[in-house]
Amino acid sequence: MEQRKERIRLLDILRGFAILGTLGTNIWIFAHLGDLTYLTTYDYSGWWAKDDLIRMIVLFLVNGKLLGLLTIMFGVGLELKYQQAIRKGNAWPGIYIWVSSLLFLEGLLHFTLVMEYDILMSYGITAMIVAYIVKSGDRLISITMKVLGSLHATAILGILVISLIDANMTLRGSDEVIALYRDGSWLQQVHYRLSHFVPLRLEAIFTIPMNVFLFLLGVRFMRAGVFSQDENGKKQRDKLFKLGMFIGLPLNLLIFIPGGVFDLPVRYLFAPLLSVGYLAIIGRMIQYTKLNWLWGLLENAGKMSLSCYVMQNIICSILFYGWGFALGGKLDSVTIIVVWIGISVFQILFATAWLQGFRFGPMETLRRRAIGIFDTR
Repeated sequence: MEQRKERIRLLDILRGFAILGTLGTNIWIFAHLGDLTYLTTYDYSGWWAKDDLIRMIVLFLVNGKLLGLLTIMFGVGLELKYQQAIRKGNAWPGIYIWVSSLLFLEGLLHFTLVMEYDILMSYGITAMIVAYIVKSGDRLISITMKVLGSLHATAILGILVISLIDANMTLRGSDEVIALYRDGSWLQQVHYRLSHFVPLRLEAIFTIPMNVFLFLLGVRFMRAGVFSQDENGKKQRDKLFKLGMFIGLPLNLLIFIPGGVFDLPVRYLFAPLLSVGYLAIIGRMIQYTKLNWLWGLLENAGKMSLSCYVMQNIICSILFYGWGFALGGKLDSVTIIVVWIGISVFQILFATAWLQGFRFGPMETLRRRAIGIFDTR
């Protein structure tokens, strides 16, 4: 029983680390008013300018990596619910379809009211797909991972080849979008997201195969004992550490090659390799360092990961958009990093204070109540 408790604690710590790290990518979108060129290398010929170098170092560490880790953790959560349903003799996917549907609806509201780069809608669809794959057994899990992994890697590498032939193929910023978030009202921004729903959701659709793969990877990690505190768990994490450091790290360093060629491969193909390295590093640090105060704070954020995700994007909207404090486009990279750290510290303290009086976070409580309406067992 003790091993199970410790394993679950590690999962919450990883969720907290991932959700706060995800803001490390999104905050550049907010701070530069939706200009995606600040997440890419297309407009830069080198990294000698201090401001650009600082930004790219942060993006090298977080862009796609923490999102990959968060996606894996969603898969772990699905596996935990599946095993719980099996132990209790409940039908699967059963009520979990409602859970996934609510996640999709939460994402739709988040997309509409807060941020067009929401991940929850894609996760909701992915969870529905993976729930049926998991039900069919390990063989289908393995086949699905091989097929989707190969297709996704082929697509990304194909885009890389095309980019090498035509260096002008990349994401660009939009002056109209920048003006909207600088000068437009909140209602105008809501209208923009709804009226451009399909193009703004293309990334969410494009990443579903990758998300299915990473969800299933989380399922397999859980079944292999990656998160347990026994010798098997330590050996598994050692393998992931080597994969992340010796393969993932060098491949992700390609982001420092300017020109935009490696922007998509790093974010959508190489980043998850470093994600599993982060998983192993956190596992080692918990094992060998006496930072229980830090792990406890991250654990609290992980227990409220949904609330923290929505909250951090609302805070950024207020800080950076024109209808709020209108800081967008006015801060240098160091200041943006300070804001990121400040929001993260606030969320950790808020989660810690909240959980002293309540068992679940505000969003988590609403979800449980909504699920209870459909759970007639």
